[in-house]
Order: sequence, then structure tokens, then C-alpha cells
Amino acid sequence: MNSCLFAALLALSFLMPCAGAAPYIPASDAQVLERLPFKPNDPVARELAELRAAVRRDPRNLDAAVALAKRYYGLVGEDGDPRYLGYAQAALAPWWDMPSPPAEVQVLRASIRQFRHDFDGAVDDLTQVLEREPRHARALALRAIIHIVQARYGLARYDCQALQQAGNSLVGLGCEAMVDGLTGRAGPAYATLQAAVSGQAGLASEEMLWLQVRLAELAQRQGRDDLAESHFKQALAQGIPDTFMLAAYADLLLDKKRHAEVASLLKDKSRSDVLLLRLVFAERALALPTAKDREAELAARYEASRMRGETVHQQEEARFALQVRNDAKTALMLAQENWKAQREPRDARIFLEAAIAAKDPAAAQPVLQWMDESRIEDASLSNLARQLKGVRK
Repeated sequence: MNSCLFAALLALSFLMPCAGAAPYIPASDAQVLERLPFKPNDPVARELAELRAAVRRDPRNLDAAVALAKRYYGLVGEDGDPRYLGYAQAALAPWWDMPSPPAEVQVLRASIRQFRHDFDGAVDDLTQVLEREPRHARALALRAIIHIVQARYGLARYDCQALQQAGNSLVGLGCEAMVDGLTGRAGPAYATLQAAVSGQAGLASEEMLWLQVRLAELAQRQGRDDLAESHFKQALAQGIPDTFMLAAYADLLLDKKRHAEVASLLKDKSRSDVLLLRLVFAERALALPTAKDREAELAARYEASRMRGETVHQQEEARFALQVRNDAKTALMLAQENWKAQREPRDARIFLEAAIAAKDPAAAQPVLQWMDESRIEDASLSNLARQLKGVRK
């Protein structure tokens, strides 16, 4: 299996925006912006120092620049810090503005663009790469996931199947299981993927983490939360920090009102807005003395993001508006705007929750239409749709 492909998928993690600031692009590699939280003997710090040194020696060394950019990009998924995106772009500066840069640069550019919600630009980059290299695994996988997020399931399935034919059978199978899980085949998709994973010996930790999270999602679609939790625990056991996995597991625990476990899981993860939001939910429920300060910090991050004109946090901010500020009107507006770009189950969930709280069932019609057309099986969404029918303005 291609560990670089899995690292890319872990960082992509369903396109979840993972921090509160637009990536800043330093003017030069010598510019010190902030001392990132690495200890001097940290192996990651040493690795980055060696990669940066190679790029300083020859900024146009493509292999060195791509290696550094990939490492920074991977850290986005691990730590939820957006500055790494800017550092990755800076490493690729000699090729960044080319219409058709080298394939690895163009795939990385697509990855960074999708984090900024430039989905059209990302897909254009990936399509160009695939026109030149039809079996480019990372390009196929990333384009498939962007299609999934935007509910273009036929296009996503095509890329997933092409990925299997390109020699990444397990990744391609997991990819197609994601599509099946959103289009009325969650049960068979789970059974097929679980059998495939069980039949593979010696999977790398990155592979196992990604696949266990996919299995957890499929189990949740069927309302099998205990089974989903077992898969999240297997993902955690791989010992790899991953923002999306932690957020997804925290959401499951929050639904079960296991707030103390969420607080323990995320207590040192507040650099990521995504994880700080879950920590705020947990600490508020537990009435911890730190809850107010964390809430104020997250509100300030969202305000700063709005002042910069960013829109990548709308789904998360809608949850904050509804569950922390009890502002259903603002939550619904944010959920509506977010739905224009992203159409995943979690986007649908906050949209329905906000419509119910705002007593505006008509506003949720786009989500109900998506549910009908996709034939998604999702216990929580079905329950919310039933609640919506009883709402009167």
C-alpha cells in the first residue's frame, strides 16, 4: 500500500476545515513567524529542519520542495494548525503559479485549494494531472473525495473504481464504500469493507486508521453506535494524531453525553478550531471553570475569520451559534450558506437542527431533497427529518 496516499487522505479527512486562520505565506524561509510547539529533540522538528535545509540549499530542487510541502500538509491533519498550509505553499513557490506544474506540485496545490474551499480550482488541478497520468492514485483519491463532499456520487464512484484499477484496491474499496454509505447501501458496504480489512495482514498504521474511520462511519449510518465506537478505538490505537478522527469520535461521545471523556480526549488539542469546538461543548456540559475562556477564545477566532471574509468555518460556526449561543437564526443562515459548498451528513445534520430550532421547516427543503435523492441511510438524519415534520412556524 502507498503510505503517502494514506497520509494525504488522513490530512484531507473529508475536507474538514481544521483551524481558525487563513494560511499566511512567509516572504522567505528565514522569516520567523512563531516558534511552533516542538521540543528541540522532537523527531518532527528534526525532520522539518532537515527538509527546510535541503530547500534552502536549492529552492528549485523539486524533490526536496515536494517532500517539505507534503510534510507540512500532513501536519495540518495531525495538529489542525492552518499555518502549515502557508508553509507548504511557500515551499512550492517556484512552481505555484504555473498553469500546469509538475504532477506532484499540482496535486499538492489541489489539496491546499480544497482546504480553502476552492473546490473548482482543486478539481481542475486534479483533472489536469489525470489527463497526463490516468493512474495517479492520489489525484484519483482526492478528486473522488471532493466529489463525495459535493454530493456528486456518480463522478466519485467512477474515480473510486479507477483507483482500484490503478492498483490501490483497498483504498479504492474504502472509497467506494464511502459512496455506498451515502447512497442507500451502508449495510453491504460495511460488510464488504470489513471483510476486506480483516483479510489483510500487516496493514500500515496509516492505512488501518483511515479504514477503521470509514468502518466507523458506515456503522453510524446504520445506527450501530457501539460498533462504530469499537472502530474509533481501533483507529485511536494506531497512535497517529488525526484531527478528523478525533472530531468524529468526540461527536459520537457527545451524542452519548459522555462529556468527561471528550474533555479528557481533547484537553491538549485546542489549537484546532474543530477540536476546540467539541471541547467547548464538553466543558460547558460539565460546568468546568475553563469553559467560559474557551468559549470566548473560539468566538474570537470565528470573528477574526469573518473579518477576513473567510467562509470555511460555516458548518462548525453554525453548531457554535446553535448549541453555545442559542442563536437559531444565525445558525440556520450559516448552515444554508455552508450547504452551497458542502453536502455531507454532518452538514445536513446542523442544517436540520437549526431549521427545527428556528421553527422554519421550509428552509430545510434542500436537505430533505438530498436525502430523498441520495437514499442515504442515517439514523440521526431520519430522526431529525421526522421532528421537522412536526414543526410549525
